[in-house]
Amino acid sequence: MIHGLTREEQEHVLTALRFLRVRAGGWKALAKVLGFASSTMINVKKGVNGVSASMAFRVARLAAVPFDDLLAGRYPVRGACPHCGHVPTSSTKAAQ
Repeated sequence: MIHGLTREEQEHVLTALRFLRVRAGGWKALAKVLGFASSTMINVKKGVNGVSASMAFRVARLAAVPFDDLLAGRYPVRGACPHCGHVPTSSTKAAQ
C-alpha cells in the first residue's frame, strides 16, 4: 500500500486521471482543476510518485462519482468516450 491506497486502487485512479485528462484538455489543465502542480501530476502519470488519497478524493469530486466507485474501478465506465462521455450500448456495438 502506497499513500493509503492499494496498487489496484491507484491503477483505477490513474485510469480515471487519463480519462479526465482528455476532458480537461491536457495534464496541465487537469492539474490546475484538481489544485495540484503540473509537476505533481506528471510525476504521478510517470509512476515517479504514487496516487495519494488526497488526489483520489479530488478526482472523485471532479468526476462527481462516489469515492468507493473510483477506487473500485467503476469510473470511468468501460468504453466511455473521454470527449463526450457517451457509452455505446450493446445494440450500438452490434450495428458497427
